[in-house]
Amino acid sequence: MSSLLSVRDLKVGFGPRPESNEVVHGVSFDLAPGETLAIVGESGSGKSVTSMAVNRLIDFGGGRITSGSTAFTRADGSTIDLARAEERQLEGIRGREIGMIFQEPMTSLNPVLSIGTQIEEVFRIQFAMSGAEAKTAAREALERVRIPDAARRLTYAPHQLSGGMLQRVMIAIALASNPRLLIADEPTTALDVTIQAQIMGLLSEMKRETGTGMIFITHDIGLVAGFADRVMVMQQGEVVEQGMLDAVLDNPQHDYTKHLLNAVPHFSDGRSVRHDMQRDEGSRKVLEVEDLTVRFPVRAGLLKRQTGNVHAVEGVGFDLMQGETLGIVGESGSGKSTTARAILDLVRPTKGRIRAEGLAGAVSDKPVQMVFQNPNASLNPRLTVKQLLAEPLIAVRRRIDAEAVSRMEMLLDRVGLPADSLARYPHEFSGGQRQRLCIARALMLNPSILVLDEAVSALDVSVQAKVLDLLIDLQNEFGLAYLFVTHDMAVVERIAHRIAVVYAGQIVEIGPTSEVLANPRHDYTRQLIKAVPSLDRRHSDYGIDLTEIPSLVRPMGWEPDAPRYESAGEGHLVRAGA
Repeated sequence: MSSLLSVRDLKVGFGPRPESNEVVHGVSFDLAPGETLAIVGESGSGKSVTSMAVNRLIDFGGGRITSGSTAFTRADGSTIDLARAEERQLEGIRGREIGMIFQEPMTSLNPVLSIGTQIEEVFRIQFAMSGAEAKTAAREALERVRIPDAARRLTYAPHQLSGGMLQRVMIAIALASNPRLLIADEPTTALDVTIQAQIMGLLSEMKRETGTGMIFITHDIGLVAGFADRVMVMQQGEVVEQGMLDAVLDNPQHDYTKHLLNAVPHFSDGRSVRHDMQRDEGSRKVLEVEDLTVRFPVRAGLLKRQTGNVHAVEGVGFDLMQGETLGIVGESGSGKSTTARAILDLVRPTKGRIRAEGLAGAVSDKPVQMVFQNPNASLNPRLTVKQLLAEPLIAVRRRIDAEAVSRMEMLLDRVGLPADSLARYPHEFSGGQRQRLCIARALMLNPSILVLDEAVSALDVSVQAKVLDLLIDLQNEFGLAYLFVTHDMAVVERIAHRIAVVYAGQIVEIGPTSEVLANPRHDYTRQLIKAVPSLDRRHSDYGIDLTEIPSLVRPMGWEPDAPRYESAGEGHLVRAGA
């Protein structure tokens, strides 16, 4: 089969003398039309740099290709070496023939332009569409990646959408021109498992229809097993193993490949849950949430009068015990992150009651701290790591003395970063390393409750396992309570004592992790579990679930019926009639 992309001895360096600061060392691979090559490896392995070098986006990040070639076959049959092409030639290829889905959508979308404006731009430039045509095409592009209320979402600014929805917007933009080559850099990292399966189904369908070749960069080897044709494993800028999917997964030859496979979190339908906490009458509640409701106004017309409300969270209630982890799972936009933000008073509840208390004897000025989903948006790029870790102390008027610095060094060590990181800036770390910095900062004030919003989704599997172990160790040592918001069922199985499943702003099932995962009673919970990727799920024909997500927009004065729950066992409740 003819090659779509042929990369030979690719070397990439950074700085004024890139030859002496090389980070990618002689990478070679071929990609055929309609084929998917998965590039896997830990943060800092060079996989993203390799992909950015293919279409020369690395030039805009201080990098340079120092040697090698990247031969790309164009639609007219001609071949061009992208490594030596002029910028004018590349402008006609990027976006049109080579699409790119980036890992962190907030750094890719313009924060001051609406979602619709940014998608319409693709159709105006690539297909010379008029205003009405471009607007219709933009709405259809959002519907294609299953974003509810697509017409209304086109008017939103990026900050008004969740991380998962922003990633779907980026995917819609990348697919708009039906590129010959699609480079996907961790495209489903921020997505819950059901949307992830739908996006993979969409990408599979596109491959079959158009023959698009794909470079798929990920740390989720379970996802690779269901989608890729070939696998390339990278470590420290080098290719350590490459071959057909089954050969690499079933008979890995390199020790690093074996290490990655061993670190993959395996979902086992509730058989691997934690049993290190006993809930009894003496257990101390550190958080109580009752009838939490969060609504955002919807305005329309020239006078921007309120015409309704977005019922983002509706009647959510639960408690959290000292030393307990409650996992909150659900689709992007289901209200799980809004719930977390309301608990920290970052979002003002419409009604309901939230009570949080510190632990007896604990030194904690702020009993609740949060680790956000997007580390880029959480870390000030102008501050050093030492200044970033000092921020919580400064907020409560603590001195930055030798004891404070010692705690910084201890926490950096616990999250797997060296003490000399204190003098570095966020841009000097990979995405996974930046998230570890966020976790360390959240622990600076020794909180009693830690809210973790997709806190490990950006980490590669081996580091993810270490951070989860760290969180469990800290919890057991200090009696911390965790509210763990995630879309990864394998992760929630490993860390959570209880699970609350959230759908369309409401809890539809809640109970002990082992019961909910082994004996799910709600249809939506079953759907989540069915969509979990697995190493055993090879070459899956991902189907596109076209089930319509219910709109959360309601007219003025609309009030839902009071929720009714049925018991499915001790502490296991399922919402009836929903």
